[in-house]
Amino acid sequence: MTEPSSRAVPVRVRRHADGIAMDDLFRSAPVPGRPRDDTPRAGTDHPFAGASTPPRRHPPADAELVERPGPAAPGWLAVLTGAAALGSAAALLWRVRPPRAAHLLPWEWAALAGLGALAVVCFGGLTRGRTGSAWVLSLFGRYRGSVRRTGLIWISPFVLRRRMDVRLRHWRSEPIAAVDAEGSALRVVVLVVWSVRDTARALFAVDDHLGYLREQVEAATARVLSQLPADAFQGGAPTLRNAEAVGDALTRLLSAECRPVGVAVFSAQPTRIEYAPEVAAAMHRRQLAVLDARHREAVLTGVIDAVDDTVARLTSRGLVELDDFERQALVKDLTVAFCTRRGDLSRPNEE
Repeated sequence: MTEPSSRAVPVRVRRHADGIAMDDLFRSAPVPGRPRDDTPRAGTDHPFAGASTPPRRHPPADAELVERPGPAAPGWLAVLTGAAALGSAAALLWRVRPPRAAHLLPWEWAALAGLGALAVVCFGGLTRGRTGSAWVLSLFGRYRGSVRRTGLIWISPFVLRRRMDVRLRHWRSEPIAAVDAEGSALRVVVLVVWSVRDTARALFAVDDHLGYLREQVEAATARVLSQLPADAFQGGAPTLRNAEAVGDALTRLLSAECRPVGVAVFSAQPTRIEYAPEVAAAMHRRQLAVLDARHREAVLTGVIDAVDDTVARLTSRGLVELDDFERQALVKDLTVAFCTRRGDLSRPNEE
């Protein structure tokens, strides 16, 4: 682990053994096909740029366990080889037809056994490769490679074959319990778009890569949502209502967590962020009070501007000449008239 640079930057960078800058997880999601930029940028306006990020270690990735092409051959070649072996066996039996068929020579028995075994191996290894899936091969518990070919292919029948889905998939979570920066209980639903990038790691590096993804979604959601409040009742501070920023942070965090197990996360977006039922009523009343206060402030500002403009136009055009007492009276009358006409400030505050 390297020490942070002494140069003043708004985001501290902590790099771990896997070379990932943890504080940079809260930047925008990387653009596909473009190299990732882990250099901190000063003056960023991202809502999560200033959030404190505790140190975190990602699961280690086995450098030796990497997907590689497995041994496979075209299916038509295996069919031709098996047919040739059966034809050769039939021709040999035709040559030694009765009465010598019951007294074959040792080399003839060996030839027939070899041709029969070759035909069994050729036809027994035929399988079908599907688009969007791959065969993961292992022999005596050791990874031997992955086959992503499609159509009729031949794979040795002596290896264990397991099919794995490598298509682009999506998963919608159940409501996840979390809390925001102010401790308010939340319920969040997250939509994750992902696929298996490395079949070897997805099968051998983790017991269940789908279960691992689900658990990481819950952990990442709880971590990201705890950085900001759900609503800014005072001022215009960043909140969790910025779905794009929350989605970017979730995507980068999940991508870093799932990369060691061969899972690529392309998008993790919250589809619903709401307060938990036990605090929803209280937060709703608080939101209404804040909205009512903002509305009253906006109306009052508009009335004051209208009164000031009216008095200024009357006096500037010489229509009236007012001393201080008359000016105050006119301002009072105009304010009451404008407020009564709008009818906004005259209503009592309804909770």
